[in-house]
Amino acid sequence: MEPDNPALDLYVLAQTRKRNPSICFLATATGDADGYIERFYDAFKAHRCRPTHAPLFRRTPDLKQLLLTQDVIYVGGGNTKSMLAVWRDWDIPRLLRRAWSTGTVLAGISAGAICWFKTGVTDSWGNGLAGLPCLGLLPGTCCPHFDGEPERRPALHRLVAAGSVPKALALDDGAAAHFVGRELCRIVSSRFPARGYEVRRRGSRSVETALPVVALSASGRPTAHRKGRSDDAP
Repeated sequence: MEPDNPALDLYVLAQTRKRNPSICFLATATGDADGYIERFYDAFKAHRCRPTHAPLFRRTPDLKQLLLTQDVIYVGGGNTKSMLAVWRDWDIPRLLRRAWSTGTVLAGISAGAICWFKTGVTDSWGNGLAGLPCLGLLPGTCCPHFDGEPERRPALHRLVAAGSVPKALALDDGAAAHFVGRELCRIVSSRFPARGYEVRRRGSRSVETALPVVALSASGRPTAHRKGRSDDAP
């Protein structure tokens, strides 16, 4: 998502604690678009890692053998609802859960960020944003592009205030949530002022709280720590 700023990609690779980790890209949400897969290879070939991808719309490899031998599984953006439907037919949710339980780093952007949660906020269909049941590895709701798309913030507040989605974790573009197991470890940011927020229901309203964030250097190493703040819904 940030071709000239690899900080988040380097941070993901560092979580493997390996000198030359394997990383597999799932571009299912774009129907395995050639250009997207090429951009993945362009991004990661510059780093110390072994990139590959798992095609589902051409001749598909043995997914169990491929996915369960990776150090990182990296999921791209696109249509979340269609991605999950295809994954279920290929039994990928079970493989991802097994990989997660054995220590594989699971990561992704946009659709690849929300898919791990109980609910994701998506524009995969219709003319607006809605909650979508996802894999449920992580609790609550996730909403990406919080500062990148003008309708995201008001839409999420409406959904939470109405009780349509559970308590939500919202992420600006350039911010990532690092979970260890099912517990949020930290929010990291590749650029200021990108950060994460908790949005929860209070009575008939929603309340937004900015979470503490750890800034990353260009090499993906944690640097400064910034505090959060609490604000009522707009």
